[in-house]
Amino acid sequence: MGHREDLLEGAKRCLYEKGYARTTARDVVAVSNTNLGSIGYHYGSIRALMNAAMLSAIEDWGDAVGAALAAEPRDEPGDPLVRYWRRVIGTLDAHRDLWLASVEAMIQSERSPDLRAQLAEGMEQGRRGLAALLTGREEDGLDEQTVRTLGAVSMALMSGVMTQWLTDPSRAPSAEQIAAGVRALSTVAAAEQPR
Repeated sequence: MGHREDLLEGAKRCLYEKGYARTTARDVVAVSNTNLGSIGYHYGSIRALMNAAMLSAIEDWGDAVGAALAAEPRDEPGDPLVRYWRRVIGTLDAHRDLWLASVEAMIQSERSPDLRAQLAEGMEQGRRGLAALLTGREEDGLDEQTVRTLGAVSMALMSGVMTQWLTDPSRAPSAEQIAAGVRALSTVAAAEQPR
């Protein structure tokens, strides 16, 4: 690897260990065995490097979550919605740092238009990826309605559930409770329809 890649990997390591806001240029240099000048040369600034690290970490997170969700054997017994949510919750143990990084990125994007734009593009890819995964179709074969409904709502539910698990795991909903809640929502919505 060259300095650029070493810096990115070092920044990601710092991101997981110290967080976005608390990482300094010196921290990154120490773990990447590079020098301060290489940050400016390759990335322009420590914030630009940290933004790149955040986006790379979120891509890693998306790949890990996608792989975990796609790994279900089709002939596994039981409720498929409960199995899906078990796999989502299971990603927290293996990828807690990535989940935390995604939450921190959202907060930091409020003061970084570049990071916000990059996160917005990542969210669009996430909505499309979840819709493809859940429908079993290729991403480029999805219509916008499916991405805007199934993909967007799936991402919103996943983000909300994982925020609860990160913050208050002892009272966060189980996979069974989430599945029951999703079904209850559809029942409430159906009851509201005019007859």
